[in-house]
Amino acid sequence: MTSVRKVSLDAANRLILDALMADSRTSLRTLAEQAGLSAPAVRERIRQLEEAGVILGYTAQVSWAALGYGLEAIVRIEPLPGRLREVERALREMPQIVQCDAVTGDDCFIARVVLRDVGDLDGVLDPLHVLARTSTAVIKKATIPLRAPPYPDG
Repeated sequence: MTSVRKVSLDAANRLILDALMADSRTSLRTLAEQAGLSAPAVRERIRQLEEAGVILGYTAQVSWAALGYGLEAIVRIEPLPGRLREVERALREMPQIVQCDAVTGDDCFIARVVLRDVGDLDGVLDPLHVLARTSTAVIKKATIPLRAPPYPDG
């Protein structure tokens, strides 16, 4: 993990970040109204947050179900001895894996997978079985969607 400097956030910056996380297309005018600032002031705050590395980018939230992927699963992956790099390469080449983190513990990777149906799971897992042990959990619902943690004081 790279080192970043800690940034102090006032109430207006927190509001701006929360609004952008909820909808990164929120207009400057709307952000300004919510924060009680002018649009140029909000634009400057956003620029400062980008330069400080607080805001890393802007993304679209995509409905996998609308694209025909009716299931999502979490796959825990424990590479067999000496197979770590091969597993990492294999994971990168699987387009069904939409997110993957390297983690501590027995499981070196936690991958989020999208599937059209449960039958697609074998197509994802079978190539991994010669390289790793896996454990899969099908996601029923997002109990807590992506959100910001508590902001540091001041």
